[in-house]
Amino acid sequence: MTRIAALATASLAVVLTAGGPALAAPPADGADLIALSVESGQLRMSFRGPGQAATDPQSVRLTTSGTPTGVIPDDPAFGFLGRPGAPVWSLQEGSPFSTLDTTGIDEGTVALELADVDGPGSFAAYTLSPWGRPTLLLDSDDRTRATLPAGQRLGGVVWLFDATGEYRVTVRASKRSGSRTLKDEALYTVSVPAAAGQKQTATRQKQAATQQKQATGEQKQTAKAAAEQAPASAPKAAAAAGRKVISDGHVDMGPQLSGNKLTIRIKDDTTTPATWRELSDVTLKVTDKARIDVPAGAGYAFLGKAGEKVHLLPQSQQSGIVWPGWNTQHESVVKGTRGNVVWRLKQVDGPGEFKLFLTGSFGTPEVLFDSAKKLPQQLGIAPNTHAHGNWAFTEAGVYKLTVEMTATTTAGTSVSDTKTLTLAVGDAANTGGGDTGGGNGAEPGPSASAGAGSGTGNGSGEGGGDGSGNGGGGGDLAMTGMNIVSIAGGGALLIAAGAATVALSRRRKENG
Repeated sequence: MTRIAALATASLAVVLTAGGPALAAPPADGADLIALSVESGQLRMSFRGPGQAATDPQSVRLTTSGTPTGVIPDDPAFGFLGRPGAPVWSLQEGSPFSTLDTTGIDEGTVALELADVDGPGSFAAYTLSPWGRPTLLLDSDDRTRATLPAGQRLGGVVWLFDATGEYRVTVRASKRSGSRTLKDEALYTVSVPAAAGQKQTATRQKQAATQQKQATGEQKQTAKAAAEQAPASAPKAAAAAGRKVISDGHVDMGPQLSGNKLTIRIKDDTTTPATWRELSDVTLKVTDKARIDVPAGAGYAFLGKAGEKVHLLPQSQQSGIVWPGWNTQHESVVKGTRGNVVWRLKQVDGPGEFKLFLTGSFGTPEVLFDSAKKLPQQLGIAPNTHAHGNWAFTEAGVYKLTVEMTATTTAGTSVSDTKTLTLAVGDAANTGGGDTGGGNGAEPGPSASAGAGSGTGNGSGEGGGDGSGNGGGGGDLAMTGMNIVSIAGGGALLIAAGAATVALSRRRKENG
């Protein structure tokens, strides 16, 4: 199946529409679209952006990109979306996808009802399994009720629309509490703008970036002042003594820039506030909770034979499993560099093979790194990017990934750093001692699944790229030394927090 649709996700912003001037809230990616809790004997439905306080869904306006996310696949599993080949628009394009949160409810189940959809087309909400298989939750054409377990965060949530225009989606929740039935209802306003040429798209991206800058300006100024006052060795001094073993919770690998020195570090979000650590001080522990069977199907043959065991750190967060990603969001990089940061995988030492791949909204894997192929391999990452993928290991044991990140400063100087990331795969793998890290108490339940991703690439490209991350043909995210266009069937792939393009293929319901 062809995967060619490219979309801009800058407009996936949530803009506050009530109570003063509009400010940008976090995008739908990674947000708790529906957060349910019981407070003072009342059921409450809220929207909560990543790291943000809960708010009334009626006070936010959700906006998709101005171009279709793709077309409905010719796959019976996605038959509920309608006619194969029809275009769709999605709120979720980045990594991770959205979630439904019932951790504010102690026990039992919650009934979720699609009370009304007022708009020009149809609406569907579904989740994706770690292997990209969909489970329908709500559908304006058919299924209008779903049951959620209490005390969990259901990840991999996708909201799709099949026509442009404005939608008013009314969701109702109910829960039995003794002899009472607790209820709440919320209205979600979603704008699906029609494409109006490159100029209008650029304008929307600029507006979204400006809103994001306004919303986060104060925090950035505070961080900058603290960085300027701290000594150059502050990030390392802030790290815990000895090696940190992290087996649960969220971490990112990314660069920091100090003058003309680039340093790759680990952003450890299992602490509050987050701690930037040296890679030499960290071991990521991949427990046997992450051990699963390779699924059937040619698309996953790069992992091994169907039924063979692999350890997989999934693209969306799961309780009890470390959740590594990568980012170029440090202010020093956002303000001090231009163009892409190029991430190279130079060497893999371990008992088996290492694979890093993305899972698309229609379940097709896109391989970014594969140690079975010739190294080095590379991908280009835009500034202000935060992304996650699936990290797979074919055998248990200790893996050492030699990684390099290269950037160009605003003055035109090329800067780079090379570090080794250590992962101990399997319960029996030696972590080298050190403190064991865990989550922050806000992990999702076992229903969480693989999230955003891209196209159909097979990971067959080999090294030898120019390191620019901007290969011929306009691709903005290179992998395995070649332009992403060559493996995405002509579509560019760029995952960015501010203005991103994702190559993937979607398919949508028929109108009417």
